[in-house]
Amino acid sequence: MKASEKIGVIGLGLMGQAFAMRLEDHGFTALGYDINPEKCAEFGQLKVANTPLELAIQCKTLVICLFDGQQIKELLIGDQGLLKNSSGTPNNIICTSTCEPDEITLIAKACDSQGFQFLEMPISGTSRQVSNGDSLGLMGGDLRLIEELEPILNAMCQKRMHVGEIGTASKSKLAVNLVLGLHRAALAEGLIFGSRIGLDPIKLLELLENSAAASSVMKIKGPLMANQDYDNPQSRVDQSLKDFSLIQKLAHQANQPLTLASEYIRLLNQCMDVGEGKKDNAIIAEAIRRNGELKK
Repeated sequence: MKASEKIGVIGLGLMGQAFAMRLEDHGFTALGYDINPEKCAEFGQLKVANTPLELAIQCKTLVICLFDGQQIKELLIGDQGLLKNSSGTPNNIICTSTCEPDEITLIAKACDSQGFQFLEMPISGTSRQVSNGDSLGLMGGDLRLIEELEPILNAMCQKRMHVGEIGTASKSKLAVNLVLGLHRAALAEGLIFGSRIGLDPIKLLELLENSAAASSVMKIKGPLMANQDYDNPQSRVDQSLKDFSLIQKLAHQANQPLTLASEYIRLLNQCMDVGEGKKDNAIIAEAIRRNGELKK
């Protein structure tokens, strides 16, 4: 596998563009596709394919960065999907989207039946962390494929863990996101509480980062909350709600109550209701602030 190899990136949102940048920085040629013309323009028209099939013909390895499992199914196994319209040349697929575990398992089996090699690798970290090389890839799939794709995976994210078979990575990512989301909510509530009792949120954040309560969430989301700066998202409200809906579904199947997460989901829905779905998910702080104002 040569570093000059062309890698196709399908889905040119925050994560897709971050991965493309890292691939380019490591000597690969990143080509892209997105259904949204604005995203294609941001990526660079000369590097964008007209269709996913055109991209698959040019690139042996495809990195998928789509919103959910339904979009991935349409891309791969729908009526116009790559598996039904392939030129016959097998592709490697690295799926970075967070999906329902059973859904991604069925997609991987369909790929395998058509000669496509499928690696599940959802990412723990924001798009900025991906760009900075600070993200963690959670890998589910064949170890031999991981070894084969190692140069590409090293370029995408150097920190990786193989957590088991296909589906296990999605389960692991959802467990991580459950804890991560609650960390965000706890930080937001603490900063709003501090401001209500007269503390400066920026100074309080500095104090928290040096206290026993410190977490990586504070470094990434704390400044956004303290400065009420949500317009340049690293990870969005609608993405968080999608993941927490999957978490809620799996918890229901496992007869596991989600006392804290249920409140977090309620707050995310409030953000969606007032048009904040595309904002950074640090804006959960504003939902907490609004709740306090309503009770005055």
